[in-house]
Amino acid sequence: MSRNTDLTVGSPSKVLLKFSLPLLISVAFQQFYNIADSIIAGKLIENGENALAAIGASYPVTMLFIAVATGVSAGCSVVASNLFGSHNFTKLKTSITTSFIFVGILSLILTVTGAIACEPIITALNTPQNIYSDSCIYLNIYILGLPFLFFYNVSNGIFASFGDSKTPLYLLIMSSVGNIILDIVTVVCFKMGISGIAWSTFVAQGFSAVLAFILLIVRLHRLECSEKPALFSGNMLKKILSVAIPSVLQQSFVSVGNLFIQGIINDFGSSAIAGYSAAIKLNTFLVTCIATMSNGLSGFTAQNIGAGKHDRIPKGFKSSVIISLLISTCTTLLYLLLGNELIGVFMESPDGKAISIGYDFLLIVSPFYFTVTTKLNCDAIFKGSGAMTLFMITTFSDLVLRVALAFIFSGTLGMGLIGVWWSWPIGWGVSAAISAIFYISGVWKKHIKSF
Repeated sequence: MSRNTDLTVGSPSKVLLKFSLPLLISVAFQQFYNIADSIIAGKLIENGENALAAIGASYPVTMLFIAVATGVSAGCSVVASNLFGSHNFTKLKTSITTSFIFVGILSLILTVTGAIACEPIITALNTPQNIYSDSCIYLNIYILGLPFLFFYNVSNGIFASFGDSKTPLYLLIMSSVGNIILDIVTVVCFKMGISGIAWSTFVAQGFSAVLAFILLIVRLHRLECSEKPALFSGNMLKKILSVAIPSVLQQSFVSVGNLFIQGIINDFGSSAIAGYSAAIKLNTFLVTCIATMSNGLSGFTAQNIGAGKHDRIPKGFKSSVIISLLISTCTTLLYLLLGNELIGVFMESPDGKAISIGYDFLLIVSPFYFTVTTKLNCDAIFKGSGAMTLFMITTFSDLVLRVALAFIFSGTLGMGLIGVWWSWPIGWGVSAAISAIFYISGVWKKHIKSF
């Protein structure tokens, strides 16, 4: 039975909540197994703090690849959502096959490029020698799985464009549980160390990617078309890229900015890297949850624009903001009250310096989660309506300010790591203010387009 859902009918708040809840649970499982990787590395591998630091040092690089995959997925999803909303199934199928041909070529290019550039990047980040080798091992194995990463993300993005948020949930639950089991088997039973963590992710992600692609092909066969869809369309690729390129640039520049910040943190030694690695995983958990909620809002916006029901968009925005603020408020309280304990879960030695460093990050950053929540929901409207210029302006203002302040506060003003942590809330606050002005003024409505 098809799980496709029309987001253009019914109460916007109820429809959006029903659609977004499985997405939120999905990302919770995704982040859960990412955190589990770090916990297993920190607790079960010999010299766990170094193992955790090695994953942490590789993290900004892996996030760069994830950023490209997520950006491309956003382009495919927004175009597909718009066409699904207008019930143009012939063009919808063409957009999907075009997406996969493009993604297949792109992922292979990035795999080769990543394999060549892996060690130079690790070196350029000033990675300490005691974790250099493990960082390279982890990253090289991760790069081999890039085609799986891209196909998995695009498949889930297209499921979401159909209003189906349950299939991605089931796939993520299966992938997460499988990954954790493989982590334990490879680390505890086969003593594979950091390579076991990496290969576990490779296998679990590969299996899920293949299954997601097969399920999507089956779903497409059920959609009846008035004529035979083209396998590839240059014009359709341009439409996809009109959303994907700004999304990729946004995601990639943020990841590149994080690389600069990681370079600053690496200068403070492996304890700082381990503490930051644990804290940034917790931070990413919240930000990814809100970003997932906003992705649901983007799909809602695109479908309703395709159906010509623009009046439903503000109602969906209001509902998404309320839900997102509830999530961010609860997370802020959790991190403030139990931050030390949560950071300690990752550590082999709970009383170490790394815990104090990680908790300082949470103490400074988490009270400002409401700002990034505001920004991401406004950005969702911009993406769903095709207002990508506004989307890029708000993102780049955050990135440039955050990276510049990290260097100024930590170095020029001599604030050290505390200065780096303060660059987050200031960057978020400025970009959130710009996003809110763009949304409230209604300037985004001038950019609305159908595909």
